[in-house]
Amino acid sequence: MKKHFIICFLCSFFLLACGAKENKNVKKENLLPQVKDNGKEIIFPSTQSALFFETETIGSSSLNAEISAPAKVSATVVASREGASQNIILFEDAELATNYTSLIQHIQNIKQKGVIIQQKQAVIARKKVEVNRFEDLLKNGAGTGKDLANAQVDLLSADTELALVQNDLANEKTAIIEHETKLKTGGFNPQVLLKAPAGKAFIICDIPENQISKIKEGGTCILQFTAFPNEKFTGKIEDVADMIDQSTRMMKLRVSLNNTSQKLKAGMFATVSFGVSEGKNININKNSLITVQGKNYVFIKNGALTFERKEIAIGNQIGDRIIVFSGLSNGVAVATKGVMQLKGLSFGY
Repeated sequence: MKKHFIICFLCSFFLLACGAKENKNVKKENLLPQVKDNGKEIIFPSTQSALFFETETIGSSSLNAEISAPAKVSATVVASREGASQNIILFEDAELATNYTSLIQHIQNIKQKGVIIQQKQAVIARKKVEVNRFEDLLKNGAGTGKDLANAQVDLLSADTELALVQNDLANEKTAIIEHETKLKTGGFNPQVLLKAPAGKAFIICDIPENQISKIKEGGTCILQFTAFPNEKFTGKIEDVADMIDQSTRMMKLRVSLNNTSQKLKAGMFATVSFGVSEGKNININKNSLITVQGKNYVFIKNGALTFERKEIAIGNQIGDRIIVFSGLSNGVAVATKGVMQLKGLSFGY
């Protein structure tokens, strides 16, 4: 009798245990979110569980950012002695200084060659008149063939001299192209340098290729110099170089600054800051974005319990915001917290 009682008790215990385990599993399964459509839709079993995932309602807004770049005072302009045709430009780069000096010399040579060419052309005009006169005299028996021949030799000599000067002029112009190219590579416009007034400083900085379209010539920027850490200077954006560095994908930007006080010296280091605007676009918090196999996604909330995975096309990041070109519309709620958990449910990891 006692043995029979023990057997019945054990059977009852195992049955109760199995039943409790089964109920526990059922309860656990009810708490798990449902993942549908290959992970594109996630449905939570209760409002409380869905509340863990915070969202923001997105819309179009203007984004502004500040681009900063290291820079250097590449040249300063000081007054030359009285009567000089050009102001003195002090370059930080010795090679640029040599190119600029050579450029000025070639310009002077070209002016001199131009004057000589005019003189040679005037001489040739006179020689042609003499040849014509001796030809008439010879026809009328008042001159000799020797006189005509001498006049023709003189004309030929004058033509040769003109050709030599014209060849020298062509060489001077070719040399100018070489020096102008080197100055432009360094971020300088040769014509601006030639006309630069005293009391001006030129600052050169390198800007990424993808930011150049946002920086406008004629605009202003803020400069801070290592030598004057507590001062801010306002500069003018003068020019973007015509060449890009093929290895770094950077372009040189030239900024000018009033330096009548002569505080700034060639070679000083600085930081240039540009305020840029990306215009009005839909944008999301950077924490909302996930990237899987080169594609960009966010999770939008549909109703109280459902999140939907959406593929989007993005632009630049401005601060903590990322521009969205397509895939989202104004007014949708995008997850900003718990995004990594949603990613794990959606993609299975």
